[in-house]
Amino acid sequence: MTDNEIFEKVRGIIAEKLNIDDEESITLDSSFVNDLKADSMDILDLVSGFEEEFDITIPDDKGRAFETVREAVAYLKTLI
Repeated sequence: MTDNEIFEKVRGIIAEKLNIDDEESITLDSSFVNDLKADSMDILDLVSGFEEEFDITIPDDKGRAFETVREAVAYLKTLI
């Protein structure tokens, strides 16, 4: 799976879980907290969505450490 394929799936999950209508506004450099306005519960929900979509397990401490979409995509790539 390419970085772009992972990003597209991640972007879809983020848009769905955070109720973002303009999926194109979510970029690799988007900050979960500052740009996407996610709180700690939202981030846990996103991590759960990533785990389900990619059939993987992400340790809680690792999932809470994601600051940008790029960091999440890079980490997911190591598990896929």
